[in-house]
Amino acid sequence: IIVHGHLITSCVLLLCLLPQIGWAINYKQGDPVVLYVNKVGPYHNPQETYHYYTLPVCRPKEVRHKALSLGEVLDGDRMAESLYKIHFKDNTERQILCHLTLSEKEVDQLREAIEELYYFEFVLDDIPIWGFVGYMEESGFLPHSHKVGLWTHLDFNIEYNGDSVIFANVSVKDVKPVPLEEGGGGAGRGTGGSSEGLSVTHTYSVHWFESHLPHARRAERLRDYSFFPKTLEIHWLSIINSLVLVVLLLGFVIIILMRVLKNDFARYNVEEDGSCDDLDQGDNGWKIIHTDVFRFPPYKSLLCSVLGVGAQFLTLATGIIVMALLGMFNVHRHGAINSAAIVLYALTSCVSGYCSCNFYTQIHGQRWVWNIILTSSLFSAPLFLTWSVVNSVHWWSGSTQALPASTVLLLLGAWVLVGFPLTVIGGIVGKNRAGSFQAPCRTRNIPRQIPQQPWYKHTAVHMAIGGFLPFSAISVELYYIFATVWGREHYTLYGILLCVFAILLSVGACISVALTYFLLSGEDYRWWWRSILSTGSTGLFIFVYSLFYYHNRSSMSGLVQSVEFFGYSLLTAFVFSLMLGTVSFWASLTFIRYIYRSLKMD
Repeated sequence: IIVHGHLITSCVLLLCLLPQIGWAINYKQGDPVVLYVNKVGPYHNPQETYHYYTLPVCRPKEVRHKALSLGEVLDGDRMAESLYKIHFKDNTERQILCHLTLSEKEVDQLREAIEELYYFEFVLDDIPIWGFVGYMEESGFLPHSHKVGLWTHLDFNIEYNGDSVIFANVSVKDVKPVPLEEGGGGAGRGTGGSSEGLSVTHTYSVHWFESHLPHARRAERLRDYSFFPKTLEIHWLSIINSLVLVVLLLGFVIIILMRVLKNDFARYNVEEDGSCDDLDQGDNGWKIIHTDVFRFPPYKSLLCSVLGVGAQFLTLATGIIVMALLGMFNVHRHGAINSAAIVLYALTSCVSGYCSCNFYTQIHGQRWVWNIILTSSLFSAPLFLTWSVVNSVHWWSGSTQALPASTVLLLLGAWVLVGFPLTVIGGIVGKNRAGSFQAPCRTRNIPRQIPQQPWYKHTAVHMAIGGFLPFSAISVELYYIFATVWGREHYTLYGILLCVFAILLSVGACISVALTYFLLSGEDYRWWWRSILSTGSTGLFIFVYSLFYYHNRSSMSGLVQSVEFFGYSLLTAFVFSLMLGTVSFWASLTFIRYIYRSLKMD
């Protein structure tokens, strides 16, 4: 298993990392430059994409697809060679691409695509080229006019520097669209209406322009291109505002807790004599439950699995952000972050196995095999279920987002031969290296009765407080992340993202400590699960925000887009709950050990 795991790991790394290198292709005068057609889809539904050749367009007799990386396949790319003949630095004027006779059904298909604002994506030398399939015009109320036209001529504008391509785009300036009338009729230049259908002639022109931008900086040229609306801006004021609020919040919590604890220690440590069993005579507050606070909770295996998977995703998120800061994600290469996330998820499975089984052994767990199985399936099972539903919807609609069987087998093999074995290995190592649970006080056999708690100390109230405060710290940045994942933007502010991620974890830890203290002060020692749920509820707020974003901040619609958006939004909320629940638990455990270790007890 280990040998096969190393082989699969090597293959996945090669598939994911080699296509991200971005070597420059050197051309000579007149060398052919291959233009690949990729996909089409509704402008407002970024995740609903179909192969370009599903439309009635010019296509070769034999479609030859390009070999793609794993990240490109996951991103819905399905590149195929086109009929466009482009040669390096050779200008072309109104070259005929093909003649087509469109049936009534094909005209209706094009009309529907244009009315839904379908855009296409071509790829030339790893540079994406976008453009709309056609033109639609709505004018007037009385009389109302609705015009739909098909672009049958494209002008390719390509920039070069020396022997390499820098940038490319497509233009329809000064081009008249071919009108598409109901029933397959139409008239216009390059067309002819007949009883057999609508005849159209597709043409193209190629213009080359010299650029002084070096190949190493051509990503800057793509970022400046504005086919998609530019909404992401450097939002330093909002980040500084969030940072100031977080610093004030943390400062208030720390100062108040330190002053309260100082008074508690002064009151509890007045009498230095007496045994640990007699300290609770006449006392109240968190000191009186010192013989119960380290009582192990129910569902120990599930709790440890949550901590293990949460630690894995903390490692994964940190690794992704650091890799982005190091510039390892080429903006010209599709699906780079997807590839890195899959590789890191498989390789960090040992972290979840180690953390889960190590702590499970410390709290006297006996079924460590079941604990490893639960840890390995805690996220992978919901992920597989969600992906199955989403992929089935994509497959039913014919979308390119539906993964081919070869990719599914590759991903399944990566988990079976790499992810799961590493989880088992990490669990065995964690079990063997587990020490004793460090508890400053011993636990009584008979648990103390918990007094009735006021309403503001109930679990739902703590979850509302503990979830809202971390969410408020990232709410500004969350919009930009959603606009990148579910929109058209390229996120490049990874330094800000790292800062916000640190703020999120800090606020979660601090709020968890404060809520845990309030819980213990009411003589309620059931803090184990409460510490995870209080801050882990941030995932619920993130999912509610996703609902708000879908209905008020986006134009997404349709079954395909909705199923994918809400399915993966649920998974994202679950991941945030695991990460923040893990951070808050360890912060609460460290705090509890500190305060009870500071008590003067025998």
